Amino acid sequence: MKNPLSLAFALAVLLSFSGCSSEQKSTNKAEANEVTTLRFSHLWPATAMMNVEAFEPWAKRIEEESGGRLKIEIYPSATLSKPDTTYDAVAKGTVDLGVQVPSYVNGRFPLTQVAELPGLSNSAVQMSCMLQNLYDDDVISSEYEDTHLLFMIGSEPGTLHTIDKPIRKPNDMVGMRIRRPSAIAGEIIEAAGGSPVGLPATDLYTSLQRGVIDGMSFPWSPTGSFKLTEIVNTHTTMPFYSSALLVTMNKDKYESLPDDLKKVIDDNSGMEMANLTAKVFDKEAAFYSEQARAKGDVMIDIPDPLNDPDWKVPLTAGTNKYLADIEALGLDSQMVYAKVKEASAACKSQGG
Repeated sequence: MKNPLSLAFALAVLLSFSGCSSEQKSTNKAEANEVTTLRFSHLWPATAMMNVEAFEPWAKRIEEESGGRLKIEIYPSATLSKPDTTYDAVAKGTVDLGVQVPSYVNGRFPLTQVAELPGLSNSAVQMSCMLQNLYDDDVISSEYEDTHLLFMIGSEPGTLHTIDKPIRKPNDMVGMRIRRPSAIAGEIIEAAGGSPVGLPATDLYTSLQRGVIDGMSFPWSPTGSFKLTEIVNTHTTMPFYSSALLVTMNKDKYESLPDDLKKVIDDNSGMEMANLTAKVFDKEAAFYSEQARAKGDVMIDIPDPLNDPDWKVPLTAGTNKYLADIEALGLDSQMVYAKVKEASAACKSQGG
């Protein structure tokens, strides 16, 4: 007869393993059902087309594809982080996801801003395609190594908007205080005789109201989103710059996710999202420009400024100065400029 104590010990061990197994299954199940909430900061108002038609559906899609295990809380109107510090806030983990305009941080993303130079893009779709390709091909990716970049966005070409002061030729800007969105646009405004003023989008309405600036350089889509069309009434539309933007994620937060949730994030990143958001930009631009035209605003169109005898000089001067400035930083600006022009040509059929 076997020792009853040995049998009892074996039974206890089996029960112990069974308990551990049940406990492990319970833990795994709890982890599988755990909800991760990601806080997403951007500068557009909640009512803006970009938020309603791009970011809200994007957040909903991620939640659905993750089975509810990923939730994105959207904080519009720069309520969670300032427009010029969002990238750093994401890198530090103050926010989990954010939109950054590279030109809001002067000198921080110089290679990316080469794509903003005159004559390279005629639509947001083309610009977004260019930027995403440049990132995917490692031409500009080194500028974003401290975060997990999700996708690039490009705006439609910028427009000069003023109050009762039409700008038909560069010398019409002499003595005018014009909001510049980037160093590149600032160089061009200055070369034309204007005084560039750096201001974030959120400060433009009151600055125009109070006469702090006489006009602004801004794409049509945010001009409407921020209700600036209520104030400005003369518009000079020409492709003298386009703005780069990006959506990025805290690297540690991304790495902490299980592989299946990383895949959900990955599946909603890259060129597909770049193209989707760009289409919203272009749709919004068309809507607000037509709205301004319908209410009788002065509309001036200069479709090919690099071949315009008046505009070619300041645009070329601004381009050359920017490339020389980043060359002085030890960066190969001419190589990047050549890559950008290749990307521009490759993406032209997609929206240019």
